[in-house]
Amino acid sequence: MKSLWSDADAQGAVTTYGAEGANEDVALRVYTTRLLGGDPALVLHGGGNTSVKTDVEDMDGTQVRVLCVKGSGWDMAAIEPPGLPAVRLDPLTRLEALDALSDEDMVSHQRRNLLNPASPNPSVETLLHAFLPHKFVDHTHANAVLALSDQPDGEARCANLYGGRAAVVPFVMPGFDLAKECAEIWRGNRDVEGLVLHNHGIFSFGDTAQEAYERMISLVGLAEQELIRATRAPFAQVKLPEDLASAADVAPIIRGALAVHDETGGTCQRFVLEHRSSPKILAFTNGENVADYATRGTITPDHVIRTKGTPVVLPAPEAGALDDFAGSADHAVTRFEAEYRTYFERNNARLDSAKKMLDTMPRVALVPGLGLFAAGKSAKEAAIAADLAETSIEVITAAEAVGRYEPLSLDQLFDMEYWSLEQAKLRKGTEPPLARHVVAITGGAGTIGRATAEAFRAQGAEVAIIDLEGDALAGAASETGAFAVAGNVTDEASAHEAMQRIAERFGGVDIVISNAGAAWQGRIGEVGEDVMRQSFELNFWGHQRIAQAAVSIMQAQRTGGCLLFNVTKQAVNPGADFGPYGIPKAAALALMRQYAVDYGRIGIRSNAVNADRIRGGLLTSDMIASRSAARQVSEDDYMSGNLLGREVEATDVALAFVHLALAPATTGAVVTVDGGNVAAMMR
Repeated sequence: MKSLWSDADAQGAVTTYGAEGANEDVALRVYTTRLLGGDPALVLHGGGNTSVKTDVEDMDGTQVRVLCVKGSGWDMAAIEPPGLPAVRLDPLTRLEALDALSDEDMVSHQRRNLLNPASPNPSVETLLHAFLPHKFVDHTHANAVLALSDQPDGEARCANLYGGRAAVVPFVMPGFDLAKECAEIWRGNRDVEGLVLHNHGIFSFGDTAQEAYERMISLVGLAEQELIRATRAPFAQVKLPEDLASAADVAPIIRGALAVHDETGGTCQRFVLEHRSSPKILAFTNGENVADYATRGTITPDHVIRTKGTPVVLPAPEAGALDDFAGSADHAVTRFEAEYRTYFERNNARLDSAKKMLDTMPRVALVPGLGLFAAGKSAKEAAIAADLAETSIEVITAAEAVGRYEPLSLDQLFDMEYWSLEQAKLRKGTEPPLARHVVAITGGAGTIGRATAEAFRAQGAEVAIIDLEGDALAGAASETGAFAVAGNVTDEASAHEAMQRIAERFGGVDIVISNAGAAWQGRIGEVGEDVMRQSFELNFWGHQRIAQAAVSIMQAQRTGGCLLFNVTKQAVNPGADFGPYGIPKAAALALMRQYAVDYGRIGIRSNAVNADRIRGGLLTSDMIASRSAARQVSEDDYMSGNLLGREVEATDVALAFVHLALAPATTGAVVTVDGGNVAAMMR
């Protein structure tokens, strides 16, 4: 590990943040916090904090001694001065004289002493920073330090490695007690540069930002050098099936196994998945004893709130035997749930508490041959769990190479998992109605596709847009925040591959908006067969191909699903010279109804939108049936025959799709979106 300190960059930070009102101490604190937070081997998703003791001006103009400490919710890699809320220091240090202090009183006291009441909550380790006398204090969960500390003799290993440079602190839950313990140990070792918190992480401190930062780099570097000396290969490898199933085939099965169902059998909670694979991950998951070393506990206790205490270990999936894998996955998850309930009940009784049990589902699944699958209520949370799982693999691999990985016990992790202050980090408001759902939209680069992507994103869904590769697809993805998938629904292999990519990216799919289409024209008795075939390829077969691929995934998930087709008014109200367009659209309407009939029994709904006269529709979208491609359409053309006398926009079609997605008891239905066209009304 090398120091990234730059005098020029440090001075640049002083200048930049000084212009925003931050003093030099805070500016340099921000600078080195970003250096630490930018290295995932040191800090990952809230796993660290920093502070500086300085003087700032209060509202009345007086100078106040404060502790500027990382605020809850701020990412160290991108922190700004507001992410280091200033807390009056004297009231904090006086707390050290107390014999005991509850977590709730600690948080309340810290908030009462914020200079700015609107600031975020100071770190749960604020008192530890306050009780140490040093000006700058840094804290990380360095991988190398954890690999040495998470050993049966971890305290002795760290003491021998660091000698007089860092003192070792036995594990204590973060908060008041840990702050008192660290201050006491420092007083007995006043010359040390830092503290190693057993099974937790490492602190460094100094009189300057550079000194504290470079001490951290040096101390962690010593641990890295110790690990480099290891020559033992940690994991004997298991023999895998010759023909492994793909991650895209397996992910929906895992996603379905993790879904929580209510008593009536309906799905009440899904997860979004993130798949990771690399040579190091595969060496870990393919180990003969992965069910042992992977399930001993988390590398540092705060991981438990995002990954649970252990992963679930699944068998290697063989291609052609996915039913067997699904049965094994269900059995493994059921066993995990039972063990989690036992763990909760045992520890709830131990603490004589009345805590409410969290959901029992694992957040990480290890699959030999494929890697790891992490679960979260959103793609972002799944990615965080995957990052933590991947880091755990790094640490456990290193720990096993030098000894035996032995973290805190699961019972000790319970105290962290159900600690109110840690739970507060994850506590959010009510989830949007389509949170945890994955939506795929064909024709996603067109006007209707973009509006639909935005509408579903606003409802909390993860969205993938499928369209022909090009600038339009890239632009739509950038504009809407959707996952872009290049695919051609007129090609069976391309349509299937597009849906497979979505399954691999998010774990599956729940809602499909089959929107891609274009209008071919011609008098039906004179039009060439080639025109009819082209239109059928896109306007009928395109719907069938994408629906077939989606239903295959939905069946593997066993959580139902929703198919939504854009059939347009031509399906029920043919227009002159639009037979090449309207006839396949009528077939698509029949297709929608057939899916409702054939798959309703397994909870897959199928509905359609009958749209017409949409302002701004593109030729390559499915919304141009009412106008000629060869001429500009006036406002009167859009609104002629419109009973409401209002312009109909792409967002109106998007909202109709959302409405149908949110209608759990509706299938086989058609919603008309055209401002009121009597001839196109369903009857």
